[in-house]
Amino acid sequence: MPAPPVRTTSEAVNEAADALDRAARTLVPCPPVRTLFDEGDLASAYAVQRLTVRRALAEGRRTTGRKIGLTSPAVQRQLGVDQPDFGTLFADMAVPGGVVPAGLLLQPKVEAEVALVLGRDLPQHLCTPRDVLRAVAYALPALEIVDSRVADWDISIVDTIADNASCGLYVLGDRPVPLGSLDLSTVTMTLERSGATVSEGTGADCLGSPLAAAAWLASALAQRGDPLRAGETLLTGALGPMVPAAPGDTFEARISHLGSVRVEFAPEGSGR
Repeated sequence: MPAPPVRTTSEAVNEAADALDRAARTLVPCPPVRTLFDEGDLASAYAVQRLTVRRALAEGRRTTGRKIGLTSPAVQRQLGVDQPDFGTLFADMAVPGGVVPAGLLLQPKVEAEVALVLGRDLPQHLCTPRDVLRAVAYALPALEIVDSRVADWDISIVDTIADNASCGLYVLGDRPVPLGSLDLSTVTMTLERSGATVSEGTGADCLGSPLAAAAWLASALAQRGDPLRAGETLLTGALGPMVPAAPGDTFEARISHLGSVRVEFAPEGSGR
């Protein structure tokens, strides 16, 4: 019996991108895409992500910034990974009116983060937290609604990178806070679901500080020839464990010195 044909890397990248795109469009999760690649093949995983971003741009979608994933040790433990990753934010990922319509996502979870909005370009070389601090115009409390196109969140680092760092939607607070002398490593976060505390953490739980996480991202992108630019929004990573969301749930995060941010998941059949 002849052996099955061997996929080229390019064919595997296209196959993975097609599977993830089909899952997003049909709301039917796909099997893990890591089986298409060698174990730990991050380069191919990012190639899948770049392909999905190019396809989105060709469809007319507009980017608004970047997200950093897997910065919290608690989230790394939840997903069984040991390093951060990044993905791309699009304008249509911002939740209008703070309400997520029913039937929009596959298997959403919520995490609270610090968002940074850049007022200056970041240098095209390895960046430090001080470089980031000088470039930030202001900070905001944020909720990221992560969502995996892979069935049952059965993911490795390869799966989540390929899947645009498991990004779904995001919500930003409405009160910009200049950083000044604020030490983001010391901020505290409480996330409530329908009034009950479900997640807690601090800025130090995000790679030591959200500024350190942003510096990691800026350096990683600069090395790829794609430096961060003024006007971009950065979701710097979870401050505590992510929490599953269901229709009808309401989440509110409070981050000291930055304020609060809220999102509602519309009930099933509500049409919202």
